[in-house]
Amino acid sequence: MTAVSVPMPTIPRKRVAPEDIRTPEGSDQKVLLAAPRGYCAGVDRAVIAVERALEHYGAPVYVRKEIVHNRHVVETLSERGAVFVNETDEVPQGARVVFSAHGVSPAVHAEAAARDLSTIDATCPLVTKVHREAVRFARDGYRILLVGHAGHEEVEGTMGEAPEHITLIENPEEAKTVEVEDTERLVWISQTTLSVDETMATVDILRQRFPHLQDPPSDDICYATQNRQVAVKKIAPQADLVLVVGSANSSNSVRLVEVALEHGAKAAHRIDFAREVDETWFNDVATVGVTSGASVPDGLVQDLLGLLADYGFASVEEVVTAEEDLMFSLPRELRKDLKAAGKKTSNKRDGADRQHDII
Repeated sequence: MTAVSVPMPTIPRKRVAPEDIRTPEGSDQKVLLAAPRGYCAGVDRAVIAVERALEHYGAPVYVRKEIVHNRHVVETLSERGAVFVNETDEVPQGARVVFSAHGVSPAVHAEAAARDLSTIDATCPLVTKVHREAVRFARDGYRILLVGHAGHEEVEGTMGEAPEHITLIENPEEAKTVEVEDTERLVWISQTTLSVDETMATVDILRQRFPHLQDPPSDDICYATQNRQVAVKKIAPQADLVLVVGSANSSNSVRLVEVALEHGAKAAHRIDFAREVDETWFNDVATVGVTSGASVPDGLVQDLLGLLADYGFASVEEVVTAEEDLMFSLPRELRKDLKAAGKKTSNKRDGADRQHDII
């Protein structure tokens, strides 16, 4: 007889009562809520693309990799019929697959075509811009230094555009030792979700070593990543604690924790859900900074604010450092099929940004 291991159910941790948390004397507890925060235009487009595909084609709709790096989004879409796979060879022959917001290499497109898959390319247009830069620079005979993190889907997709021309630089230390054959025709590009400060520190070292190094025609780090980091820099010096809502594999969320600590926050933690908060973090805390990564639905932030209110942080001050109104069209393949079926192809509803039900 085969033994079967039955996992024990998780027992919810008993929270420390609010009255047992040490509160700084003479201080008013408050929250500094960063803005902008949460969904960027590329993430919004990708999530809506999967939702609309499920509505139009029906389940299952396959998605290569996580559509965006957020546990809640992936789990919720899975419940609605999205099937997440690691590679295209896991998708049944002739089925439909959505490529994630992080982009894919030409090899992945070729594999999908060989399997006769119907594809919906939900790559963020800002990532597509970096891909096109890589192709153009490689065609013009440049050696390309890509600042990014090994193993990240976006980096894999970008490197796949011109693998023989691209060298990956992960950090300032690697910038100090990298060797290139042709220092005259040399250019740098970057992953879109990096820390602006660390990226420029890496680039500054490269410039010192390679005076002919050229810049990309425009910033590769996306507007949303930069805006969220600027907002955190604003609140960090005033915060005893900064909480960043975002998943562990979300590069921009992880960077927000680092930026908060680098710019004066006494402590900073990343969480996926409010339930992951350790309430002992609130000891001796008067001001909590709150933000979220670019792939986080705002409902998760509201859950956190509710928990904070329970522990006396009911006063919320929004700190606005930029306004965002950018919106990307749905992927071309999906728009074509929706139009043919007489369905709306816009991301908007009643003149306002579409509020999809992922939150």
